[in-house]
Amino acid sequence: MTGSVDQQRESLGARLREIRFAAGLSGAELARRNEWDPSKVSKIEYGRIKPSLEDITAYCRDCGAQDQLADLHATRQNIDTAYLEWRKVLGTGTKRRQQASIRWESESRILRSFEPSLIPGLLQTAEYATGILRKVIEFQQIPDDLDAGVAKRMERQQVLYKRDHLFHFLIGEQALYTTVGGNEAMLGQLDRLLAVHGMPRITIGIIPLMAPFETATTGFLMFDSTMVLVETVTAELNVTQPREIRVYHRTFDTLAAQSVTGEKARMLIHRAIRARDSPQADTVIGSPVTGPRR
Repeated sequence: MTGSVDQQRESLGARLREIRFAAGLSGAELARRNEWDPSKVSKIEYGRIKPSLEDITAYCRDCGAQDQLADLHATRQNIDTAYLEWRKVLGTGTKRRQQASIRWESESRILRSFEPSLIPGLLQTAEYATGILRKVIEFQQIPDDLDAGVAKRMERQQVLYKRDHLFHFLIGEQALYTTVGGNEAMLGQLDRLLAVHGMPRITIGIIPLMAPFETATTGFLMFDSTMVLVETVTAELNVTQPREIRVYHRTFDTLAAQSVTGEKARMLIHRAIRARDSPQADTVIGSPVTGPRR
């Protein structure tokens, strides 16, 4: 379980505690009325257990806070969807998860993406995406729907041509060298980056390898200011708490300040292309891929 989900559970418990205090109702009395174990109220209010929808309904009913019921139910349901293990997300293969990305990306006007070691999904060639999703299928031991997953990932890229969308991609320079799908696939991918680099409404920033340390972070994708998608080794995390999203905004701005754009970014891409002419090019160390990698 991630810290973010723990915090959401604790925050919900604190709200329920405040409702009970405002009503002047003791924890023992609330437990008695609902035939709960006496310790249940404390466990809920301090985030040690997750209240059910029925538990929240009981709080609102007995504390005279029915006006808060809908919001509290929504908060509780968000906890269930905030942390999704890959074994559930990818249980039927990769296609369904790519379909979800199509919906999120089409509904968002501004997308911000940070990826330290791989090329973001919206910028991937079919060959590069094939290399990524093949590794996902092998590592997660899920149904092999490689062709369907790649097709959906390519379909996602239609959003790049929507006139009402803006995109800001931050890529670690390492991503230009992490080998996915072999040398020829990487040359095609780097050419694709050069082509996309000049498209309107798209900003590509590359963070140089020697950039100083500013903040510890993993890759993430921001949809407007409503949700941040983070992929961990075991699960996908959907961050929706406004206070957390503000931290991601600050993180993105910090990383963006370190990046180079325009001609300097093109120079770094061309340098990576030249490196592919080396006889050792196919031995560049790859990066482990455990989830869809955006």
